[in-house]
Amino acid sequence: MILVYCPKISSRILYSLELLLETHLGLDWEVTSDRQVYLRHMGPRINYGGVPGGDEELFVGACGLLSERHIRPLVPQLDTSGEIPNLFPDSRGQCQMGYDPFAAAFYLVSRYEEYLPFQKDKFGRFEAREGFAFKHGFLGVPVVDHYAAHLKTALKKAFPSLQFKDREFRFIPTIDVDVAYAYRGRGGVRTLFGSLVSLSRLDFDGLWQRFRVLAGLEKDPFDTYEWQLSLHKKYGLKAVYFFLCGDYGPYDRNISHYSAAFQKLVMQISDYAIAGLHPSFASGTDPEKLAVEIRRLSNILHREIQFSRQHYLKLSLPQTYQNLIRNNIGNDFSMGFASEPGFRAGTCTPFYFYDLDKETPTNLKVFPLTVMEGTLKDYKGFGPEQATRRIRELLVEVKKCRGTFISLWHNDSLGNTGRWEGWQAVYEDMLEFGTT
Repeated sequence: MILVYCPKISSRILYSLELLLETHLGLDWEVTSDRQVYLRHMGPRINYGGVPGGDEELFVGACGLLSERHIRPLVPQLDTSGEIPNLFPDSRGQCQMGYDPFAAAFYLVSRYEEYLPFQKDKFGRFEAREGFAFKHGFLGVPVVDHYAAHLKTALKKAFPSLQFKDREFRFIPTIDVDVAYAYRGRGGVRTLFGSLVSLSRLDFDGLWQRFRVLAGLEKDPFDTYEWQLSLHKKYGLKAVYFFLCGDYGPYDRNISHYSAAFQKLVMQISDYAIAGLHPSFASGTDPEKLAVEIRRLSNILHREIQFSRQHYLKLSLPQTYQNLIRNNIGNDFSMGFASEPGFRAGTCTPFYFYDLDKETPTNLKVFPLTVMEGTLKDYKGFGPEQATRRIRELLVEVKKCRGTFISLWHNDSLGNTGRWEGWQAVYEDMLEFGTT
């Protein structure tokens, strides 16, 4: 067991110690503010922010961030002299690691910068280009996982007999079901309206395809589920599916949750994968709508809903997560950017949300997203070959850290037709490369 000495213990310090020592390194630890208790401890010791006490400890200089209880305008200092950029470098030359890994990890994982004023994008989101990691060129590197590895190296050097828990690489493919079917399950009014739209655009191919699908002569182009499930089974992966159950609106265009086709689909998918909620765009700022949508999916599945991902990745901190917690959601997959692949929270390891607004850790587990297919195609303008290369690069980064790689695709993008032609191969290459 490691004993950590801190002159003053705060909730931020406790959270950061648990994050790096326990979550990342699998170590047992305790903390004390009693200097004498610390000095009497015969096992491994970390002195965090005290006065250096000799050779039989790992001394880490504290930058002060974790002792604060307020949010202030903050731009961390950055040391880019090494292979990995280090936040909060030690200017006094006393810290054995050269920087404060606990504060660095906390700043990134808590999303401190998203609590400060920023320019929102057209959907009201924090834009990747506003972020510290993007501005300094390390959004594509899970630096927090590297900080944990640095800490492990320093501890092994100081205490060679210390045992660490081995980490294992994980791959979690996820599918957002924004629109379950292109034509099926839409009801008479929406079917008629869609047909009229096709006529007005002289889209006779689309009109004919709609007729053939509804007549049972052709498979719905968005119905790629059987192919997905067979592929996940082939590579031994358990996927997570997120279903949109919101009311129809400008950004929420799924078929009705009352539709028999939709309900049957949800039940079938849940037999082979984890089923979660895709909170609608409209519910992003409306806790009551969120509660209604949770009940809708729960009623279909006859079980409590524990998994969610925000539609459009519309994540506003801390409100979005506070709303999920109030509705007993335990796991969220929204921590990623729509416009850039990479590591929004600086990590590829799931972690528990720290609410800076209330200065307290929570039981909401955050699963950080690595890459979304729409990011590569629509924001970056990549074709299938370039997308495949970038996905492989990100997989290599996550495998280095033995972290968790989480991909986001949509059922319609796996249809391999129209603008998504060739992207089925990208998806399968990702699964194959990620499991070999």
